[in-house]
Amino acid sequence: MFDLKTHSYASKREHYDDLVRQARGILAGERDLIANAANFGALVYHSLPQLNWAGFYLYDGSELVVGPFQGKPACIRIALGRGVCGTAAQTRQTQLVRDVNAFEGHIACDAASQSEIVVPLVKADGSLLGVWDVDSPVTDRFDEDDRTGMEALCAVFMETTCR
Repeated sequence: MFDLKTHSYASKREHYDDLVRQARGILAGERDLIANAANFGALVYHSLPQLNWAGFYLYDGSELVVGPFQGKPACIRIALGRGVCGTAAQTRQTQLVRDVNAFEGHIACDAASQSEIVVPLVKADGSLLGVWDVDSPVTDRFDEDDRTGMEALCAVFMETTCR
């Protein structure tokens, strides 16, 4: 059984280092995309403060389609290049948005979301798997430590799930 416990960390980096270790443990030995995405999403959502959505949008060859997530119901389909998720998928670059209201073309699936970080998930062969999307009801919730931490978490997800 897996038991999430509340910990105190000296820094955000230390917290992400611990999450990376936990993600490796949860995903070890399992290659099923949906099972790993569901557990990964739950781990992050229940471990980091001030989140209101955390989950995956998976690329179906033409657009992003909502996958396993934690939070309120979400937009189902997002075109490449549209909103924060579509921009991350199209550019293949992490999008760190401190204020979603200032992001032109932001798609408001949950009106409570005020900041967002989206990491593109690119397979070793260069093809797009999808994106990892995390929202917060707090403006300026995400910073460069979150970018580094989320990218490290996603690297673990990709190396265990897409081998």
